[in-house]
Amino acid sequence: MSASKGLGVADWRLSEFIEARELGRGAQGRVVLAHHAESRTPVAIKYLARGDAAALAGLRAEAQMLGRLTSPYVARLYRFVESEHGAAIVMEAVNGASLKAVLAEHGALAPEAALLVLKGSLLGLAAAHSVGVVHRDYKPANVVVQPDGLSKLVDFGVAVLAGQGSFAGTPLYMAPEQWRGEPSTPATDVYAATCVFVECVTGRRPYAAGERAALMNQHLTAPVDVADVPAPLRPLVVQGMAKGPEERPPGAAAFVTQLESAAVAAYGTDWEQRGVRALAAAAVALAALFPLGALTVAPGAAAGAAGAAGTAGAGTAGAGSAAGGGMGTAGSVGTGVGKGFLATAVGKGTVAVAGAAVVATSATTAVYATKDSTDKSPPPVAIVNVASQTQTIGNVQIQNAKYVTVSGLGDPALERRINQTLRAPLDRLIEIGTGSSTPSRCKGKPTKVFTQARAGLRGPRLVSVRYFMVSDWCQAADGAPGGEVVTVDLRTGKRLTATDVFRPEVLTSAGAARLQSLVTQRVGQGRRWSDCSPDGRFKRADFFPEKAAVGTIKGMEIDPPRLSAFFTPGEFQLSWLHGGSDGCGDLDFGGPYARIRPLLKPEIAALLPT
Repeated sequence: MSASKGLGVADWRLSEFIEARELGRGAQGRVVLAHHAESRTPVAIKYLARGDAAALAGLRAEAQMLGRLTSPYVARLYRFVESEHGAAIVMEAVNGASLKAVLAEHGALAPEAALLVLKGSLLGLAAAHSVGVVHRDYKPANVVVQPDGLSKLVDFGVAVLAGQGSFAGTPLYMAPEQWRGEPSTPATDVYAATCVFVECVTGRRPYAAGERAALMNQHLTAPVDVADVPAPLRPLVVQGMAKGPEERPPGAAAFVTQLESAAVAAYGTDWEQRGVRALAAAAVALAALFPLGALTVAPGAAAGAAGAAGTAGAGTAGAGSAAGGGMGTAGSVGTGVGKGFLATAVGKGTVAVAGAAVVATSATTAVYATKDSTDKSPPPVAIVNVASQTQTIGNVQIQNAKYVTVSGLGDPALERRINQTLRAPLDRLIEIGTGSSTPSRCKGKPTKVFTQARAGLRGPRLVSVRYFMVSDWCQAADGAPGGEVVTVDLRTGKRLTATDVFRPEVLTSAGAARLQSLVTQRVGQGRRWSDCSPDGRFKRADFFPEKAAVGTIKGMEIDPPRLSAFFTPGEFQLSWLHGGSDGCGDLDFGGPYARIRPLLKPEIAALLPT
C-alpha cells in the first residue's frame, strides 16, 4: 500500500481502494467512503496524517485493542496501516441510518423496537466488555440501524480498558462516575445504554437540563423519571440507571439476560420479530441517507472480500453511522484507547452526509497491522489437538486420558487460560481420585481413571469438546463419574454455559420440550432414551449444574449439568452426561443447525456453521 502519486501528504491514500466520496476533513486527516478495487467491497477509511505522535499512537492502540473483538453487533475493523505518510483504519461500511436520525424522524419507538435496539447494542458492548474494553460514549449517534432492522455499535474513539478513565463522553448519556472523573467499568456502558433506551421508548432523554452544571447534578443525584416508560420495563430502567455502578448489572451480558426475560414476560416470545419489522420500516424511511448509496457495489462483493490483499470482507454493514453534529466529545480523553478521530481530526458538524448519515469509527474482527503492504498474513488461527496423559499420582493411575489443547493464538496468557479450561474435566477427575472426595472404601487401594475426549467444532471462533470420564474406584467396577461438554470462545477464553447459548425461553419447561422435539437420539448408542428416562422429557434443571454428590472438588461444590450443547462441524448436538453404571449417562441427541438456530442466542448462532 502506498500513497498515490501527485497527492500531498495530507491526501495520501491506499492505492488498492477507489474512493467514492470524502465524508469529512479536518486539520489532522479525513474520512472517505471507498471500495476495494478487486473485490468491490465497500469500506470506510479514516486517514490520519503523520505529525501528531499522540494521535497516531492512539489510533494504533485502538486498532490493537479492538482487534480481538468479533460481534455481529459491532462494526468491524478490517485493517490498520501505518506508513511514512501517517496511519489509516479500513473499516466495514455500514449501510443504514443512525439511531439519532431515526429518533429525530419518528420520535418514540414501539417498546419491542426499543428493546431490540437496546439488546443489539448491549450484545455489542458485551463483546467489548469480554475483552476488557469499556466504550464510554454510547449514544444514538453511535448506533446504526440497518435496512433489515438490526443495529450495529460503532465509534470506540474514547474507549478505555476497564478500570481506566477520566472525564470523557457525551454529557447527555454519561454515568455519574464519568462526571466525577472516576475509572470506567462495564457498568458505565450499561448506564449510557439505559439512557438511550429511555429516549427510544419515550421520545425524550432522561435528563435534559440546558446548563452543563444542572445536567451533571441530575445525573449525579436526581432519580430517573419512568412515568412514560411502559410499566413492565421500568425495573430495567431503574436498575440500569442506578447512581452507583455496583447497583447496576455488572456488564452488558448480564443486562441482556434481564432484558430478554422482561421482554418475553411483557410482550411474548415473538417480541423480537415485531421489533425487527418496526425498526426496518423506520430505517428504510431514511434510505436517502444511507451512505452506501454513493457506491456501485457488485453483487456478492461482500462475500468475496477476504481474497484481495488481506481485506477481511464479510457483509456490507459496518463502520457506522452518526447523525450530523453528533460526532463525540472532543474533550479530555485521559488514557483512552484513541483520541476520538472524528471529533479531533475532522471536527463536529463537518462530516454530515445528506444531513444525517456518516461513517464513524468502528470495532473489529481482524487487524492487519502493517508497514505499507508487505504483510498480508491472516489473523492467528487456533490449532486444536487431542493430547493424552498416562501417569500415576498417589493411588490414581491415569491411563491414556484424553484432553484437548489449542495453540497458535498468539497470546500466551489467553492460550494458557483456554487450555486450563479445556483440561478442567480431566483435572476434576484426578481431584476426585486423589482428594477427599474419593469414596472411603478406596483409601489405600488403586484407582484407574481415564477420559474420552471428542473434539467437535474447532474454530475459527469456538472450540467445543465432549468429555466422558471412566473410572474404576479401587477396582470395584462401579461405573463412570459422568462427563461434561466444554465450549470455549477462543477470542475471550470464556467458557459458554446454557445461559450463554440458549435464548431465555428455551431454559423453561416448555422451551426444553420444544428443543427436545427438534433433536433425535444418535444411532449406535448402548441404551435408548425411552429406557433411561421415566417420563421421557428434558427438564429445565437438566441444563444447570447441581449439587455434587461426592464433596467439594477444586473449590466447586457442583457437578456439571446433565444436558449440554455440543457444537460439531456437521450438526448441533445435545449431550446427556452423568454418572452411573447403567449406560444411560452417555447419550447424544442431534439435529441440523438450521432447525436449532432460532432457539440459540443470535451472537452464538452467528459463530456456527451454516
